[in-house]
Amino acid sequence: MAPSDGRGSAPYPEIRPMLATPGPLPGGGEDAAWAFETKWDGARCVVGTPGDGTVRLVTRAGGDATATYPELGALGEQLRGRPAVLDGEVVVLDARGHPDFGLLQRRMGVVNPRRAARLALAHPAHLVLFDLMYLGRPLLDAPYHERRSVLAALGLGGPNWSVPAYAEGHGQQAWEATLRGGFEGVVAKKLTSRYVPGVRSPEWRKTKHVRTLDVVIGGWTEGRGGLAGLPGAVLVGVAEPAGLRYAGAVGSGLSGRERRELVRYLSVIPAGRSPFAGPVDVPGAHWVEARLVAEVTHSGWTPAGRLRHPVWHRLRPDLTRLG
Repeated sequence: MAPSDGRGSAPYPEIRPMLATPGPLPGGGEDAAWAFETKWDGARCVVGTPGDGTVRLVTRAGGDATATYPELGALGEQLRGRPAVLDGEVVVLDARGHPDFGLLQRRMGVVNPRRAARLALAHPAHLVLFDLMYLGRPLLDAPYHERRSVLAALGLGGPNWSVPAYAEGHGQQAWEATLRGGFEGVVAKKLTSRYVPGVRSPEWRKTKHVRTLDVVIGGWTEGRGGLAGLPGAVLVGVAEPAGLRYAGAVGSGLSGRERRELVRYLSVIPAGRSPFAGPVDVPGAHWVEARLVAEVTHSGWTPAGRLRHPVWHRLRPDLTRLG
């Protein structure tokens, strides 16, 4: 149902966000047909305004986030007189100007006005706007490059929102620039693509940068069901001067063969206590001597020092000390 102005009319339509398909970047021969945007590590948000100076923020799940981010309300004044629906991503930037999802999590779901206001001062949100689906009339059928041109012409910019540029063609350069800049990845969008609400379209592709890390296995937890008796996840850490710092549990990416191989190795190096420096609260943990080294991929770190989205890659026998 579209938002109403209280007089029974609908000043702007309710539009669900279009989604990108995970996959590789378009090949070099296809570059000219695509636009390349930075992939932001934040929370998707659709912004609607009837043009009266107010805005309404709706999450990808359909929740109303307007009260959660009060510092974004002033965007409505820049759109006064222009009913509009825009697509974007809410992020919280760290001291280097990079999105920090851990900081954003502190803002999510907060609806108490006083608490939201305090958090807005401590961890201000920034709204990255990258599409325009309605401006007094529907723009869904307009190609991407036209929608972006109209969006740029609005001249939107403020302390808490911006309209970053995109690269037309030059996908490899965009990839390398976002990698150097420490961003999450790249979103490629066909210049001719329509905006299809709620659809995960192959005409939008998202490609993440993944980071690899060598970690030390200090324990494991048993799997359930068909994985009974095998590691459901391994408990890993990184070596620091103060000792082995716990970095989280890794279960994704482990094949059945790798789990069976691991349990053979782990069974010969049991330990009576945790090898990690500091307490690790993991129910049912089986501790082992800190000898096995593995390589994992991850997308960053949480504020608590845990790996974000860790995925098992391989055991590193060249770095393992079993003798």
